[in-house]
Amino acid sequence: MSDDELMEKARHVPRFIEDPWKVAFMFLTRESLPLGSFWERFFQGHEGLYSIYLHTSPNYNYEPPNSSVFYKRRIPSKDVEWGKPTMIDAERRLLANALLDFSNQRFVLLSETCIPLFNFTTIYNYLINANQSFLGSFDEPGNIGRGRYNKRMGPTITLQDWRKGSQWFEINRELAVEIISDNLYYHVFRDHCLPPCYMDEHYLPTLVNKVCPELTTNRTVTWTDWSSGGSHPTTFRKKDVTEAFLNRVRYGYNCTYNGGNSSICFLFARKFHPSTLEPLLRIGPRLFGFNT
Repeated sequence: MSDDELMEKARHVPRFIEDPWKVAFMFLTRESLPLGSFWERFFQGHEGLYSIYLHTSPNYNYEPPNSSVFYKRRIPSKDVEWGKPTMIDAERRLLANALLDFSNQRFVLLSETCIPLFNFTTIYNYLINANQSFLGSFDEPGNIGRGRYNKRMGPTITLQDWRKGSQWFEINRELAVEIISDNLYYHVFRDHCLPPCYMDEHYLPTLVNKVCPELTTNRTVTWTDWSSGGSHPTTFRKKDVTEAFLNRVRYGYNCTYNGGNSSICFLFARKFHPSTLEPLLRIGPRLFGFNT
């Protein structure tokens, strides 16, 4: 199918489905998953409760062994450039493919540098029982917020509509169909969100604010460290991965969940260098309680 045919098909899927429900894990990657062995441990023993989708470079042809959870999970993909509309095209491609499986109820966007912070059961229950989606959409003044708005987007999108948020989202089926169904705002962004505007930071937050703000909690469940400044977050390496560090990310924050207070705010974290695989495999399964 062409992208247009794929989107058209995905727009007509059911918005609400009967359980049992699955969580769709959608990996937007360049090539391989260097932390794939850690994810294999995470998924082990939970067949039937998840789906996996990989969007890679179209030139990447490696296929993992058929014993892998990633075997034949690549979708038809196209080249992606950082900060360009092709990034959103890839996200929509992943969502549309995942929507075609009617048992998928929640949809998580991940990269090859992401890791889970809890075992599968904890993450699955957190997402399946959540009454809203987790996608940040906030009004930010200054150059990296309102300063990126292009007045040529008006009157379809005004400065009052303009929002910013993390690219890494987790959404329910209803919101996924809303995103795939959008033809109006996507084209305005594609034509007018040009550097220093980056579509992956503004399109979905603005779309959600315009169409269905009540469907999101206005926060992400993917932790990222931006404390060092700059246009890219901190990349963690082998020496950084300790039990204390992981627990600080897992329990060091407070947030609301389904209207109540929660100390579990983040389910995933990034960016983790390939060198972190060894300490993650050594510490993670015991700390996170994999296979539960």
